[in-house]
Amino acid sequence: MSDLEKAAREAVEAADNTRQVEMIAAVLAAQQILAAQQQPATVPARAEFNATKWLVIGGVTVSIGLVGALFAVAIAIGGVCATACLLVLRSMWRDAQQKGR
Repeated sequence: MSDLEKAAREAVEAADNTRQVEMIAAVLAAQQILAAQQQPATVPARAEFNATKWLVIGGVTVSIGLVGALFAVAIAIGGVCATACLLVLRSMWRDAQQKGR
């Protein structure tokens, strides 16, 4: 093999290597462009603890509970009063029925 054939073969290999390097560079450039276009995943910011909010929620809950308890006591007192009234009226009705005979 002559030096001329050897040089020609090396020139062809160099040209192939150049094409491969150019293709690798093109692929890397495309990857960089895609990476630049993609939005990074954002982690949502954790909400800061707000003591005022929880105090208001607790105050409203306690207030509603107290109102409910007072309403239940009022219903119970009304039931006791109604029962006592009915017992007294029944007793008076029986007395009036017995006196009429």
